[in-house]
Amino acid sequence: MKQFLFKGSGVALVTPMREDGSVNFDLLEKLVQYQIAHHTDAIIICGTTGEAPTLDDEEHLAAIACAVQAAKHRVPVIAGTGSNNTRHAIELSKEAKKLDVDGFLLVTPYYNKTNQMGLVEHFTKIVDEVQSPCILYNVPSRTGVNIQPETYFALSKHPLIVGAKEASGNFSSIAQTITLCGDDLPVYSGNDDQIVPLLSLGGMGVISVLANLLPEIVHEICYAYFDGECELSARLQKQYLDLAQALFCDVNPIPVKAALSLMGIDVGHCRLPLPTPTKADIRRVQNALLSAGLPVMRCC
Repeated sequence: MKQFLFKGSGVALVTPMREDGSVNFDLLEKLVQYQIAHHTDAIIICGTTGEAPTLDDEEHLAAIACAVQAAKHRVPVIAGTGSNNTRHAIELSKEAKKLDVDGFLLVTPYYNKTNQMGLVEHFTKIVDEVQSPCILYNVPSRTGVNIQPETYFALSKHPLIVGAKEASGNFSSIAQTITLCGDDLPVYSGNDDQIVPLLSLGGMGVISVLANLLPEIVHEICYAYFDGECELSARLQKQYLDLAQALFCDVNPIPVKAALSLMGIDVGHCRLPLPTPTKADIRRVQNALLSAGLPVMRCC
């Protein structure tokens, strides 16, 4: 079996912004510290939830450096460095590697897209050049590209492709991927409302938006299942289902940043083109927080 980067709950961490729109590195460090103190199993920095598309390379690398320095190797730090430009993904990943990051999250090429052969060549080229462990990220609702099980199988033979974040929601395809790849490709849920179903197929854990709010709970959902307490795991999944779904009532990370702000953690707004949340969505997130028993420090 391949050596995997982590097992359990990896938080897809938000990137906090100041009032002027600049990255709030002081708060970012505190968020990393909080996550580790509350049993998150890995930090995923500069992914979709971290607003990577609107970070320039200097900010992107500074955020990665901040997370690595705050984590101090207590948990793995995995940096989102994927791109629809293979050359740019290689260059950014090589720079991030100098910061002592533990691995990389590589999203499928978006907008210009590619076919299945192109996916194999794109990911293989990046991993061969960077020579670090990489997790592939399949999110066709955002990218317009879907990794097929047979393509996963081909990629799983690479010794440094050590996982897949699956946010397709297609459980027939995910089941086929896990069957084909076996221990060569650990699979993580990319959807918080589908953690237990994916674990039941042999998944390795989750890369979680919900963990920004509830790191201990998401960790427990995973480890209760691993420890054979499947009923507890399922009960927790259902208990926080409404909140997990509320965090996707609009484009991620708009709702999760609103949730953190309601809880008194001023992570700021998203950068354009993501707008401020509507009053209706803020109310939905607020109600979900209250129903989940979380503190709401600021009401709309």
